[in-house]
Amino acid sequence: MTVLFAGTPEIAVPCLEALAAAGHQVEVLTNPDAPTGRGAKTAAPPVKARALVLGLPVHQPAKLDASARSLFEGRFDLLVSFAYGKIFGPVFLGLFPLGGLNVHPSLLPRWRGPSPLTAALLAGDSETGISVQRLALKMDCGDVMVRTVRPLDGSETTGSLTQWAAVVSPALLLNAIQALESGTAGTVQDETLATYCRLTSKEDGRLDWSRPAAVLDAQIRACDPWPGAFTGWSGQRLTLRQSSLVPGRSALPEPGLVSVDKSKGILIQTGDGLLAVRELQLPARKALDFRSFLNGNPALAGSCLGEPS
Repeated sequence: MTVLFAGTPEIAVPCLEALAAAGHQVEVLTNPDAPTGRGAKTAAPPVKARALVLGLPVHQPAKLDASARSLFEGRFDLLVSFAYGKIFGPVFLGLFPLGGLNVHPSLLPRWRGPSPLTAALLAGDSETGISVQRLALKMDCGDVMVRTVRPLDGSETTGSLTQWAAVVSPALLLNAIQALESGTAGTVQDETLATYCRLTSKEDGRLDWSRPAAVLDAQIRACDPWPGAFTGWSGQRLTLRQSSLVPGRSALPEPGLVSVDKSKGILIQTGDGLLAVRELQLPARKALDFRSFLNGNPALAGSCLGEPS
């Protein structure tokens, strides 16, 4: 089968590799090279980088306009998408006789949109998953061909779930392609159960210590690795990772007040309960475990975290 694979970030790379290994004739549609990192050096998207190693043709149009469509018309059976980053219009979708499949890391129709794993953690969901759905004109609304469910135990981060989804998705995608070829109908999504998420922003990492510990713990895990959950300390931005809830209640009087437990980590009073943090990072510094951070910053103990100046 001839497949146009549309994807951009690292999470999509294993699916590209699986399509090529399965013997499909694959070409790649990805976003243009863009500045990245502190030096803002132009870099290729991870999907492009891997495609070139595999010897696959790569296309990087800035827009899916008539000029871009002319590159693909009459050449492919199927469009496969995973975190491509652009919406496909009806004319573009009409180029593919078998239509399109989209890999989406959520239990559709829950968390349609660009940041489903982060949204599931922020909402305190008890489970998440991966759905492979037919591409439709409305975002993430197509019939679901296959899916898998993963229970959540409250220790996951967006980073760990992204790694999991990257590993699990290829087999699901190949199963969905087989189902499509055999004429199997997908499951229609229940619109009454639909929820939506937006693109994560840097400000989503800002911590408000008046909120409950459980909410802040979910926020720290959801913002790991990006944008990083942060607060203010001593006039600086302090990023916090590896959080956990501390059982019981604390008599500490003020949200944001810091104490130390030698085994649990940095303890921070919240609006309801204590939160333990085991990794901290100051700007332009490397992340440190809490003991190493305290060795260099002993004034943290007994201080009060809040808005950076």
